[in-house]
Amino acid sequence: MKFNRGTLGDNQLLELYKSILKPRMIEEKMLVLIRQGKVSKWFSGIGQEAISVGITAALDQDEYILPMHRNLGVFTSRNIPLYRLFSQWQGKANGFTKGRDRSFHFGSQQYKIIGMISHLGPQLGVADGIALANKLSKNGKITAVFTGEGATSEGDFHEALNVASVWDLPVLFVIENNGYGLSTPTNEQYRCENLADKGIGYGMESYIVDGNNVLEVYHLISDLKKSMETNPRPILLEFKTFRMRGHEEASGVKYVPKELLDLWEEKDPVENFKKYLMQLNILTESIDLEITSHFKKEIDESWAIVNSEPDIEASYSDELDDVYKGYDFEIINANSNVSNIRFIDAISSSLKQSMQRHDNLVIMGQDIAEYGGAFKITDGFVPLFGKDRVRNTPICESIIVSAGMGLSINGYKSVVEMQFADFVSTGFNPIVNLLAKSHYRWLEKADVVIRMPCGAGTQAGPFHSQTNEAWFTKTPGLKVVYPAFPYDAKGLLNTAINDPNPVLFFEHKKLYRSIYQNVPDEYYTLPFGKAALVKEGEAVTIISFGAAVHWALKTLEKHTDLSVDLIDLRTLQPLDTATIFDSVKKTGKTIIYQEDSLFGSISSDISALIMENCFEYLDAPVVRVASLESPIPFTKALEDQYLPLGRFEKALLDLIAY
Repeated sequence: MKFNRGTLGDNQLLELYKSILKPRMIEEKMLVLIRQGKVSKWFSGIGQEAISVGITAALDQDEYILPMHRNLGVFTSRNIPLYRLFSQWQGKANGFTKGRDRSFHFGSQQYKIIGMISHLGPQLGVADGIALANKLSKNGKITAVFTGEGATSEGDFHEALNVASVWDLPVLFVIENNGYGLSTPTNEQYRCENLADKGIGYGMESYIVDGNNVLEVYHLISDLKKSMETNPRPILLEFKTFRMRGHEEASGVKYVPKELLDLWEEKDPVENFKKYLMQLNILTESIDLEITSHFKKEIDESWAIVNSEPDIEASYSDELDDVYKGYDFEIINANSNVSNIRFIDAISSSLKQSMQRHDNLVIMGQDIAEYGGAFKITDGFVPLFGKDRVRNTPICESIIVSAGMGLSINGYKSVVEMQFADFVSTGFNPIVNLLAKSHYRWLEKADVVIRMPCGAGTQAGPFHSQTNEAWFTKTPGLKVVYPAFPYDAKGLLNTAINDPNPVLFFEHKKLYRSIYQNVPDEYYTLPFGKAALVKEGEAVTIISFGAAVHWALKTLEKHTDLSVDLIDLRTLQPLDTATIFDSVKKTGKTIIYQEDSLFGSISSDISALIMENCFEYLDAPVVRVASLESPIPFTKALEDQYLPLGRFEKALLDLIAY
């Protein structure tokens, strides 16, 4: 292995040696502990230390790094106290996740390290979002994100590199090609000779690097960093290295040919760098002994601290309080000036005024810039706010959602428009596994709103008509809003943008241009978790949301003699159970009316809540009316049959007569 010190002084070389030795010594300690049964799981990075250490040493302390399991050198090079890392791995309170997640599944704003989730791909999009925030801030900072050769097969890899290239984002995409995805060798993962060749397809600069040579890593990253500061752009780096241990310790390495292990053992990044420094007389046996003794003492003392820590005691309140970031809702009342506008105009007004109010707000979506979006909601926004903040995106829902998380991490807000709510399925993973869980896992907000144009009634067929709120009301950590009127739409969307938690904001397409209402011209907010009582009566409680509220009103116009409470939920998570229970206790009968199909829908949970909390007040079984248990058809006759409009009236009258 050939080393080139370049202009590095003796002390700099010695510091690099300390940085590469420390994670190796920690790992050797962990391997002993796992054999003793004192550690439950370990993902070893032995043999790959040069990549983590070289990159981290070349970056500024305030530049974000997004590492993976085998990048202990990133954490130690950022000088995170060892006892905190040990606490994290042991699930103790001094860790970063309060025992809620293990190993390196955490982040730290203090150390500008953003950890992974097991789905791997989304962190590439998070890096895009962080880099976008850097570019918008014009701070000259770059971002480095790690992945393995196995994750390059994921769709998120393609999406992240494509977006970074199209937007000229200052991201270093670091591929640690260590030969195996768990036990699957590279020849069963991809057919190109080098993964760096994939950069050509994205119009991206790329390099192949000896991942075991810490000086080659350091010098290249240092040079690229200087260049990217004045010429922001993404760069793809393939580091050739090897994983000397199993995917995790329980896996072993029996699937690896012995001659391959022997070959890479000769390329050990720590031992070879040590020999090089000794040849230069920068490192001596006595200095090396002093360094190793110091690290051993630090490791043992840190381990002792963790062993003395008590185990975490389970607490309902501690767990539930951290699912969402605390948020002091600010009531902002509008003046008396109103205009009679459509639902779609209320959404557009909210976005426009929120962009004026929050100069760190970015809107992203397909065709939303000059074209104004599929429904023309952002028409005219580009001249007002510029294309930096009103961003057309490629068709890549997953990575754009992840980029929203990255923007949030780096001090920005974002609104992501799904062209149709149906398309959110290709962005489902980062919503439910990244955004929803980030605050619970390591107390990091996810300041992202996802707009969801939804619903049937336009003969758009199975892929453009779903109302899929139930996909998300099941997931703790998400807020779900579903207004039925223009006034509510504007006030609730303003609140959603202010709220630092992830919000799914459903907008029924059929209501966009058919529903008018007097709406304040100025900015105002409405609280989440507060339903609206659209009608008041004594005979029955109708619970609904979205377009079904208007369907209920049309039915009631035919039966003016009926005395009903009509509740418009407005938000589904949080749910206003107090209003529901008060009404049911008053009327004794309730019917839940929704557009979604029945099984597994939110009506099931509302019905169960009523049965559990209001059973003794009920004079009849809870009734639910919903769409058919089928995909949504295209032809009008079939769509009309699918929707519940033709079944609600009879169900309501039967319930009243029960």
